[in-house]
Amino acid sequence: MFVDIAKINLKAGKGGNGSVAFRREKYIPMGGPDGGDGGDGGSIILVADEGLRTLMDFRYKRHYQAENGQDGRGKKQYGSDGKDLVLRVPAGTLVKDEETGIGMADLKTDGQKYVAARGGHGGKGNVKFANSIRRTPRFAEPGTKGEIREIVLELKLIADVGLIGFPNVGKSTILASVTSAKPKIANYHFTTLKPNLGVVSIGEGHSYVLADIPGLIEGASEGAGLGHEFLRHVERTKLLLHVIDASG
Repeated sequence: MFVDIAKINLKAGKGGNGSVAFRREKYIPMGGPDGGDGGDGGSIILVADEGLRTLMDFRYKRHYQAENGQDGRGKKQYGSDGKDLVLRVPAGTLVKDEETGIGMADLKTDGQKYVAARGGHGGKGNVKFANSIRRTPRFAEPGTKGEIREIVLELKLIADVGLIGFPNVGKSTILASVTSAKPKIANYHFTTLKPNLGVVSIGEGHSYVLADIPGLIEGASEGAGLGHEFLRHVERTKLLLHVIDASG
């Protein structure tokens, strides 16, 4: 199933609280404060992956939460940091803020990363607040909350050459002939409901990506076929190849 737009909710991890603790050892009469810092909360990171072609996974799971940082402990022990949550998205994914519609990132290259929700900072333990005047602080700092965001992922396929034209003129046939892709081919009014990609080899070490882009059909403005949504997949294409049926 091809999905090229998805709305998801992100909640980064909360920072751990600092600890209020004091040393109480037999041979150390003036132990003093001993509370460690809390760990940082985990962030949620989006990573572009060329091996992915759809946002389908985000259609069925929409809520993501990173791990919280652990609280600090006595003996100046720091709480461990929460693990980052890494979400892989197809290369060509545009990240937008759901409320404002403002673009936050454009993940176009394989491995490109974006921190979509940053984890909270861990609070300081009471040992950090001790000084020559305040020798026994009985307070510590709480951890801060992680970012909460609602974002929209919008996939715009990246191809070198895009095949465009009316439905049923042979775009899928051309793609199947020059690449190893296996698009559905049939003599229907329209058959291609999702872009198909294939790699054309033109010699050792040289190739380019060819895309069969679904055509506009009558009623597209009302959402028939892909509707005008198909236009987003033409945006990034370097070259458009018009396929025309000359049989008539």
